Amino acid sequence: MSKKAGHQARKRFGQNFLHDPGVIERIVRAIHPKPDDAIVEIGPGLGAITEEILAVNPKLQVVELDRDLIPILRTKFFNYPEFRVHQADALKFDFSQLTDGKPLRIIGNLPYNISTPLIFHLLAQTGVVQDMHFMLQKEVVQRMAAVSGDNNYGRLGIMTQYFCKVQPLFEVGPGAFRPSPKVDSAIVRLVPYETLPHPAKDLGTLQAVVRAAFNARRKTLRKALASLITVEQLQGLGINDGLRPENLSLADYVSIADLLVNKKASETRVEGSHD
Repeated sequence: MSKKAGHQARKRFGQNFLHDPGVIERIVRAIHPKPDDAIVEIGPGLGAITEEILAVNPKLQVVELDRDLIPILRTKFFNYPEFRVHQADALKFDFSQLTDGKPLRIIGNLPYNISTPLIFHLLAQTGVVQDMHFMLQKEVVQRMAAVSGDNNYGRLGIMTQYFCKVQPLFEVGPGAFRPSPKVDSAIVRLVPYETLPHPAKDLGTLQAVVRAAFNARRKTLRKALASLITVEQLQGLGINDGLRPENLSLADYVSIADLLVNKKASETRVEGSHD
């Protein structure tokens, strides 16, 4: 046990270990693990949530980057022979290799410093995911759940909502962690859609449009998207070119992206006919 007490949370890994039993219980209740679920925990830390999940689901798998924590976890949970620890960077990890025919339930207290890129990495793998429950910086959860017209609305919210239903569950104060972070946290549930509500013809084009728009979020759409689409084309879609990027819905962005895909396809056909 002295080893556990001696592990210092590392700044470079963005570690803040959860220790409040009431919060842990509330998170586990929200996840509602079942014995035969395929559950994967990202960044188990010292195993506060891990312990509660293993009691219900002894086949839990975890992905942990900090190699010093791995012997601590293996020692602490030695009496769970099916418990698997993957020493890996979740940002580069292929979660589909863990499915074994069952959709994954991914959980984690995500480090604040990598939470946004990690969410994008996981969204690209939602085909193998049943649901995800994450503890994140409260502001990140607000951005994920934001709707058009909201100040927090942007690329993260649009792309998360493209793939998933976003349900903010509850907030967690800094005192629930050691060391205490300087920000409030929140728990969010992400449930990938079986059928996308606004499927784009080409995901890469949609991402490029959204990125271009929000790289110039203070400008009007006319200026923000000038390199991609004309004012006439925007108006043809029924979109006011004088609006700002945060005023457009996900469906609007998909319609812009689809127009660009159609335009490119017709240009390719015309070029082909001249050969």
